[in-house]
Amino acid sequence: MNTTELASKIIDGLRLSRNDELSFFKDCDLSELTSAADKIRAHFMGNNVDLCTIINGRSGRCGENCKFCAQSAHNHTSCEEYNFLEEDKIVEAAKANQDEGVNRFAIVTAGKTLCGEDFDKAIHAYERMHRELSINLCASMGFINREQFKALKKAGVTNYHHNIETSRRNFPNICTSHTYDMKIETIKIAQEEGLNVCSGGIIGMGETFEDRIDMALSLSELNIRSIPINALMAIPGTPLAQIKPLTENEILRTLAMFRFINPEAHIRLAAGRKLLSENGRKAFESGCSATITGNMLTTSGSTIKGDIKMLSEMGRNFSTIN
Repeated sequence: MNTTELASKIIDGLRLSRNDELSFFKDCDLSELTSAADKIRAHFMGNNVDLCTIINGRSGRCGENCKFCAQSAHNHTSCEEYNFLEEDKIVEAAKANQDEGVNRFAIVTAGKTLCGEDFDKAIHAYERMHRELSINLCASMGFINREQFKALKKAGVTNYHHNIETSRRNFPNICTSHTYDMKIETIKIAQEEGLNVCSGGIIGMGETFEDRIDMALSLSELNIRSIPINALMAIPGTPLAQIKPLTENEILRTLAMFRFINPEAHIRLAAGRKLLSENGRKAFESGCSATITGNMLTTSGSTIKGDIKMLSEMGRNFSTIN
């Protein structure tokens, strides 16, 4: 079966699983694969594209040892360090992003979890944004507990971001201070408390293509509806600093594969857009239906204005789909 035929079957209701032979994704014709993936995108997502932005609410000094991260205290980077931001700064950023046409806004924080006074500050900021703004609210605060998820939802948060990062097999090669199973447990608790979960990972960390397929399948099994795919931008001072960047074709192949395995999810272009030509235009022709925009944490992304211009020229609109 070629990828065009497979795309038609997926549109008609077929869903790929671990019982299927999926190794063909690794070396099938790229042009046919991306074209077929975009047909799946068009069927399930229409021309809707979802734009999100984030603000780094607390930066640096993270005790986790993730090998890719500039904010880990185990790594030796030039990452800026600061405590939880002032509420006015967070709200002003959310309003500015809303006014530029962004669909959703998240506070993300460094560290294994957000708790105590800092978590209380976050809740108060969310309550204020929920009252004063119309932008959808998201959060990314690590391994928080059930009661904290309840508090976030009550404050107006609708989505929680928690990446699984890579495959189960490869995870211990990337991080040993927490486990893959801890990730899965946190995601399931968030879902049980009524939050939509945004979860994806990073490609280009030395994993195999089979690891990427495994990650896509795991996210499908978790019923994730927003999947950010980051291409590693190797940061000096991290253990992955010397890894060779992925090629554009490698990134496009991965994005298209994720669309085949997760046909009804937003496949969200995240970090690594500098590795793509034309501001990532080909990614949006290869199955992507969403992107992180604006300034992203430790690696710069594209401007909101530039993304809206490009995507508008492609005939996309910016209606939010949860």
